[in-house]
Amino acid sequence: MQNIGFDDIDHKLTWTAIADALDAGHRFEKAQVGDLLLRDEDRALLNRGAWIKGLGLALKSMSVFPENNDRTPPMPSIQGAMLLFDGETGGVKAVLDGVLVTKWKTAGDSVFGARLLARPDSKRLLVVGAGTVARSLISAYREIFPGLTSIAIWNRNAAKAEALADALADAGVKIEVESDLSEAAARADIISCATMTKTPILRGEWIKPGTHVDLIGAYRPDMREADDELMRKAEIFVDSRETTMEDIGELAIPLASGVINEEDVLGDFYDLCNGGKGRSSAEAVTLFKNGGGAHLDLMTGSVIYDKFNQV
Repeated sequence: MQNIGFDDIDHKLTWTAIADALDAGHRFEKAQVGDLLLRDEDRALLNRGAWIKGLGLALKSMSVFPENNDRTPPMPSIQGAMLLFDGETGGVKAVLDGVLVTKWKTAGDSVFGARLLARPDSKRLLVVGAGTVARSLISAYREIFPGLTSIAIWNRNAAKAEALADALADAGVKIEVESDLSEAAARADIISCATMTKTPILRGEWIKPGTHVDLIGAYRPDMREADDELMRKAEIFVDSRETTMEDIGELAIPLASGVINEEDVLGDFYDLCNGGKGRSSAEAVTLFKNGGGAHLDLMTGSVIYDKFNQV
């Protein structure tokens, strides 16, 4: 059994390799998945398992403690590990750092969705949020959409947005910090939203035709990032119907209230990777919900394991 830490392999991975692995993984037989969520107010312990015949098995357990970002010194808000099992023998192949898998799975999920759904000629990216995921998203979108000419950040705490922009400027990436979310959203071709909000932060009235909206933050039944108008306006896609429709507020709340129905969710990765149709036109607004199921952790962990063991 191998132990694969963050610093062992992070620098050798690419977003293109992760997106390609997600594409290949969705051509196997559909995964079996199971989740267990334990909560204490805003804290959570999220446990996710997956089994894909021909690829293997994985079990990831991650704690989410949002207040860790405000500690002195700051600590990661998400921590944990993933067990990767051999599909033939059931033996444990490796223990992977959970933050490593989550980093590459989370942003990889979103940019793979955008690769399938966003307009290839998209020029302006807006990232809503300024945490660890936002940093990964900027890196991922720059690689998958090399034609981007503008990258902007909006965050409720403007100081955090400025700090992230300054940190990325030191790495040679120019980032605009936006003060008005409505104006920034109206200009964007791609909006990637990674917040911890419980109430909708993006309004449909702001979103212009042709925009792709990528929603990441909501992972609990009581959380949403998009309002009802945006849900009505958009062509809706998800990474997995099984892991988003009932357990995540982004879909569950508007489904329960009748704002949308199940037929309004036009496809998931299994559909899109196996001949399903994506956006209907260049003028359509596409909305993608990144639910991050365990099968995506397994696909991501498998490519990390293979890369780690390359000679």
